[in-house]
Amino acid sequence: MFNSSKNHTIIFIVLLLAQWVQSCAPVNVNTTSAPPTTQVTQPAATKTEIRIEPTPTQQVSIANATPSVASLPKVHIRAVKGNIFIRRGPGMAYNPTGALYKNTSAEVIARDVLSNWVQIKIPHSNQTGWVSIQTEYTQIEGDIAGLPNFTPTEWPTAAYLRNCTHHRMYVLPNEIVIYPAYTFPDNEIWLYPGNYTVYDIDVPGDPQVASISIHEGSDVEILDDGLGGHRKCP
Repeated sequence: MFNSSKNHTIIFIVLLLAQWVQSCAPVNVNTTSAPPTTQVTQPAATKTEIRIEPTPTQQVSIANATPSVASLPKVHIRAVKGNIFIRRGPGMAYNPTGALYKNTSAEVIARDVLSNWVQIKIPHSNQTGWVSIQTEYTQIEGDIAGLPNFTPTEWPTAAYLRNCTHHRMYVLPNEIVIYPAYTFPDNEIWLYPGNYTVYDIDVPGDPQVASISIHEGSDVEILDDGLGGHRKCP
């Protein structure tokens, strides 16, 4: 019985020692922790300053739509080989207002967009007029392409010459024949303003029967023939 108690005591002491040793040993906590969250750091974007230069905008006002006199190209027209008429509008049907004499020139300030006529400053005057550039009697000095365009809004008034005689009439310098009154309407022609001479070509020698001046709106009648006859138009 004594041996049995002794054995129990020894076993108890061993257990106590084992417990004491375990309590004194360092604690190794093998705790599996969640992996750290991976934080991906994006490199900071390089800040590039973009400068957008505004496109220049040309502002055109109505007042500045026509170039100023100072900005117009310098263009001149010269009369060569003879004198040329200056007219009040861009066409032969307008009245003459003056003449550009041979070997003289004038400043060109505009051009007609429908025909080959240019507007000029009449020399020694504050007035303007129009000259044809379709003739060999004019010569342009400079480039008219940069000049303002002009479209006429006032049209010329037609002028007429009527033959009231029974003879054929010949009109110079246009070299036009006007037939007798009984051939109506062939006895009437339309003429540009200017000076004309009329001859009776049904009489030997083609005598002159009239010298007339035609203006816009004129309605002139030839009343006398080369034999002295006088007739009125019906």
